[in-house]
Amino acid sequence: MDTTTAPVGVAVGPGQQERPAAVRRRRPPLRPLRRWVSPVALVALWQLASSTGVLDERQLASPAQVAATAVDLVQAGTLGTQTLISLQRVGLGFAIGATIGLALAVVAGLSRIGEDAIDPPMQMLRTLPHFGLVTLFIIWFGIGETPKVALIALGATFPLYLNTLGGIRGIERKTLEAAKALHLTWVQRIRHVVIPGALPQTLVGLRQSLGIAWLSLIVAETIASQSGLGHMINHAKDFLQTDVIVVGLAVYSLLGLATDAVVRYLERKALAWRS
Repeated sequence: MDTTTAPVGVAVGPGQQERPAAVRRRRPPLRPLRRWVSPVALVALWQLASSTGVLDERQLASPAQVAATAVDLVQAGTLGTQTLISLQRVGLGFAIGATIGLALAVVAGLSRIGEDAIDPPMQMLRTLPHFGLVTLFIIWFGIGETPKVALIALGATFPLYLNTLGGIRGIERKTLEAAKALHLTWVQRIRHVVIPGALPQTLVGLRQSLGIAWLSLIVAETIASQSGLGHMINHAKDFLQTDVIVVGLAVYSLLGLATDAVVRYLERKALAWRS
C-alpha cells in the first residue's frame, strides 16, 4: 500500500511521487542575461551621446574610443604590466591586513582580557580617515612600495576584524560551554566551533575588505607612485587623455568585481548548508 501523502490542496496523480517540501527553485535560464541589459543600455546611451555631440569627447571619450585605446594598450604591453603591478600590491596588502584582522578578532572574541586590550584601540583606529594618513605614511616609509602596501593593509583590516568579531560573539554560549565540557583544546574549539559559527559573518567581512583594498590601492597609486594603474591614470590626466583614464578605471572596476565574484563563489560552496 502506498503511504505517500500529498500536501494539503495539492493532488498527486497515479504513479506520481510527492515532491520534497524543500525543493530548490530553479533559476530562470535567462536570468544571467537579464543582468546585462541595463549596463549595455547605459553604454549604448553613452555612445549615442558622444556620437551626436551631446557629450564632448574632450571631456569624456566615447566607448568606441575607450575600447580602441584599451586594445592599443594591451598590444603595447602597457596595460598588462601596470595591472600586474597593481594586483601584486593589493594581494600583498590584503594578505597582511586580513591576517591581522582575523587574528585580532579571534583573540578579542574568545578572551575577555583580549577584548579589553584589543577592541578599544581598534574601534578608535577604524574611525580615522586612513586615506588622510597617506602623507604620514610617506614621511614614515618613503615613496616606495611600503606606504602603498601599508595603506591597503590598513583598509582591509577593520571590516574583516569587525565582522569576524561579530560572528564569534554571535555563537551561542551553550555551544561554547559544550565544547569546554567535551574538553576540547583551544585549537579544537576554534576549528570545530568558532570557525563554522563565525564563517558567514567572516565572508561578509572578506567581501568588504576586498572592496576597501581596491579603493585604498587607487588612492595609494594616484598620490605617490611610479608604476601601476594609478600611475597610468595620473600620467594620462596630465595630457587630458580621458580614454586612458577610463580604461584604467574600468580595469580597477573589473578587478574588483572579479575578486568579489571569487568570494561569492567560495561563500556558496562553504555555506551550501544554508537555504
